[in-house]
Amino acid sequence: MKKTIYTLLISYFLPLASYLLIACTETVSDAKQEKMQPDIYPDYLGVTIPVNIAPLNFCMANEKALLIDAVITDRHGNSMHSQGEESLDLDLDDWHHLLGQNACDSLTVTVSAKFDDGWHTYLPFSIYVSSDSIDYGICYRLIEPGYEVWSKMGIYERDLSSFDERPLIENTQFEGCVNCHSFNRGNPANMSLHIRGPHGATLLRQNGGPVTAYNTKTDQTLGLCVYPYWHPSGRYIAYSTNATSQLFHIANRNRIEVFDTASDLQVYDIEKNELLLSPLLKQDSIYETFPVFSADGRSLYFCAAHALPEGSHQLDSLHYSLCRIDFDPVTGTFGNRIDTIINADGFSVSFPRPSYDGRFLCYTVSDYGQFSIWHHEADLYLLDLATGESRPMTEANSDDTESFHNWSTNSRWLVLSSRRDDGLYTRPYFCHVDAKGHVGKAFMLPQRHPRQFYRDRFYSYNVPDFITGPTHFDSRQASRAINAESRTNFGVRKNIE
Repeated sequence: MKKTIYTLLISYFLPLASYLLIACTETVSDAKQEKMQPDIYPDYLGVTIPVNIAPLNFCMANEKALLIDAVITDRHGNSMHSQGEESLDLDLDDWHHLLGQNACDSLTVTVSAKFDDGWHTYLPFSIYVSSDSIDYGICYRLIEPGYEVWSKMGIYERDLSSFDERPLIENTQFEGCVNCHSFNRGNPANMSLHIRGPHGATLLRQNGGPVTAYNTKTDQTLGLCVYPYWHPSGRYIAYSTNATSQLFHIANRNRIEVFDTASDLQVYDIEKNELLLSPLLKQDSIYETFPVFSADGRSLYFCAAHALPEGSHQLDSLHYSLCRIDFDPVTGTFGNRIDTIINADGFSVSFPRPSYDGRFLCYTVSDYGQFSIWHHEADLYLLDLATGESRPMTEANSDDTESFHNWSTNSRWLVLSSRRDDGLYTRPYFCHVDAKGHVGKAFMLPQRHPRQFYRDRFYSYNVPDFITGPTHFDSRQASRAINAESRTNFGVRKNIE
């Protein structure tokens, strides 16, 4: 009897729901044919996207638009349609089905918009669907773009095939600042996470187990370990130790400078719970920072600059070069010389990131210093490790800040931090890099209702990194470890120097 009633209810309401859906979709008629492509937000015109990315919902940049309509077609006669008042809301399943049918091919997007004077139809644009898939998701810190104080912040993960976002841990669970998160080639089972404040610690997670809180300060190092980067073997983590200060500009487009007054490098041996030191990487006359292992694990890249004279604040003379030193993962020892890969001459290098296939290295170039996230002139450059040639990533750069970045595990995608949207908030963008180093146009992280979303979110995306699957991070266990008084101390290998 119940089944019969349910069947009758469904048969009654389903046609009604379909009617309401159709009634809400207005037919594009008597449209003025424009001779230009549409100005949309976010800008997805001519981008290359992964075959498994979330729907690229967008709206008209002109907020006077009453409706936006889009028809997406392929060369095989397949299509999908969406219309909305604020933005498109492409069906998730239909979108992924269409992308799957068109890997290594292009989609054609025809946009119409209704204004007070009626409908306007624009010239179509293409979206290329790459067969190179992107990783499961990204992990990032959300933080207000302030200068002196911070309030709520946290580390979050986002599924790139949908719009799902989940917190790993937020500083409402303890007193302090959470930052410097890092994974071993996107593997969330191996994670380093730094906590600052009264409960300062470095949290380490290995093989998906519980986190352990470490005190990384020793009597032979400057301070706590920050800016982590994992060795491909998972046995080592490279860290820098930085003593930093900050200044504010009175009249400058760049509002703030954060700069080192001292910095060194070290490598942590997880198996032996020891820091590995080298006199070449802890020179008082040199600032060393941003260490990263090469793809084969036999080199350590980093940035280095000559230290400023004591008391000097001539930051525009502080230029960091890209350097490299050998590293033997079997013995845990360093080479006996430092090679300069890119000599800073009138510019400064920060955030080196080698691709995991060993072919390229992406880095940031700014006028001076190492705090490029607030330098509006900062751009990304690509170094071909096979040829030694380096060039600006013009296709992905913008007129505003491009700073922190990371590679996908297949080395075909970059996630990059950019302030191009409004000059204030840092947001994640993605670009494709093929095996020959050809770079695609960067596109913003998709959101279900992009304009509304980014207007309502008063946080910057900080240190985005790819993850290969959900983190399954136990925030309660982590907060207990943070709030506990006990810490595991790092040792230092004896006679390393």
